Amino acid sequence: MDVADFDYLLPPDLIAQTPPVEPGSSRLLVLNRRAGTIAHSHVGELPRWLTPGDLLVLNDTRVFPARVYGRRTPSGGSVECLLLRRLDEDYWEALMHPGRKLAPGAHVLFGDPPELACEVLERRFYGRRLVRLSSLHEGDVMDIVGRIGHVPLPPYIRRADQPLDRERYQTVYARAEGSVAAPTAGLHFTRGLLEALGRDGVERADLTLHVGYGTFKPVRSGRVEDHVVDAEPFEVSVETARAINDALDRGRRIVAVGTTTTRALESAVRRGRGRVEPGGGMADLFIYPGYEFQAVGALMTNFHLPRSSLLMLVCAFGGRESVLDAYREAVARRYRFYSYGDAMLVV
Repeated sequence: MDVADFDYLLPPDLIAQTPPVEPGSSRLLVLNRRAGTIAHSHVGELPRWLTPGDLLVLNDTRVFPARVYGRRTPSGGSVECLLLRRLDEDYWEALMHPGRKLAPGAHVLFGDPPELACEVLERRFYGRRLVRLSSLHEGDVMDIVGRIGHVPLPPYIRRADQPLDRERYQTVYARAEGSVAAPTAGLHFTRGLLEALGRDGVERADLTLHVGYGTFKPVRSGRVEDHVVDAEPFEVSVETARAINDALDRGRRIVAVGTTTTRALESAVRRGRGRVEPGGGMADLFIYPGYEFQAVGALMTNFHLPRSSLLMLVCAFGGRESVLDAYREAVARRYRFYSYGDAMLVV
């Protein structure tokens, strides 16, 4: 299967650079994958498109302010660092700029005045570094990162982060800190919308998948089958496993909010051979057309980049031609695209 088969034309001005003025006010394109029909709605009308007995599954990961700025010591040169994941108490995997000057043994101070010390320990693939962080004063490293760090907005949002992003690049139900990117389909939900769905008989369950920088990893190969996605850790509680298994047993529809939730659900049900076991695991599935879904019965998601693994996942669920037709319709009607953009529901 050719990666070029998942391309589409997107005018740059349709890439949303800011969140909608009012939370929950985004447009919603509804694709019926069996009938091949498209309807245009708003996120606030989501209860109209779901039915009593549906199980809505959300990813409750929390984005941490993973981008920190500092200066090399002793030269004083500026450094930008994106903390990708914490390996243990002191050690992190990170992306650093300027990379060529930050060889193993380099030292950086973060904060103004400095609060964190960083030592580069080794180079890794795709420009990544293994670094050691330590507090210059008393205090936990994560607390300091939370105070001095910046929201790690995606690379296609071409502006500096603002105080508003700390609230809006975060779901209202975010709980477990650990992501460097938001599960963006969840950004459309307000507490009022979740309450309305509950009143209408839509059940809710939360799981956790920490979104890594690999979510932006381009598909560099010409063939889809040659691509490898980055594995991401997920956790399923006893209560969520029970709710999912009950839905599977009774034939109730499971509505996945986002591609991250989809990968976690499908990874969990495959690991459990048709059941979901509570506990942790790694979501390493690369889902593209031809994949047979075992758990997900409907998918709410944002609009994704051309040729991306996320678009391929949506095409696997909704059908490549139908999804790309819907994308072309969204472009024609000037929907907003990507993280801060509008939403799509595939039923």
